[in-house]
Amino acid sequence: MALVELVDTAGHATGTLNKLEAHRPPGQLHRAVSVFLLDGSHRLLIQRRAADKYHSAGLWSNTCCGHPMPGEQPSAAASRRLLIELGLRVAPEELVAAGTVTYEVGDPASGLVEREYNHLFVGRTVDETLLNASEVAAIRAVKLADLLADPTKWSEFTAWWPIVLRAAMPGLSSLLNG
Repeated sequence: MALVELVDTAGHATGTLNKLEAHRPPGQLHRAVSVFLLDGSHRLLIQRRAADKYHSAGLWSNTCCGHPMPGEQPSAAASRRLLIELGLRVAPEELVAAGTVTYEVGDPASGLVEREYNHLFVGRTVDETLLNASEVAAIRAVKLADLLADPTKWSEFTAWWPIVLRAAMPGLSSLLNG
């Protein structure tokens, strides 16, 4: 299994750990990336995680997420994960950094913990996706206003979804209004 980069609360690297071990309770704070892409109609692309993912399987979430390899720049990791999960070639410089957010949430189904220092990125794409079935079960394009209008449907989403969406909203708003 891959290694993740452990960090302190300021985001400074403190070491590495096996990815699964970092997610076992109580969880170890580690670096992550989350991407939010808008399509040509200004809709947000969301993905349903594959049913055999080790945590949060089958739940909806942001366009793409993952972990930088130790020492990898977060924007490069975001670009790499977009290619792996969705077959989208989006260069790191095409993504707009939208801040960071730290959180700790559990996955009731697996018992694992997401304790992440998450780098957020927003961007646009008009390209067709090519889903990696071991990562992504489905993708949908949804009006952001519709997602925000009915948070009761967020029970179908990952535990980190409301946290990262709220944190990414200023960046998404800039894209929509810019």
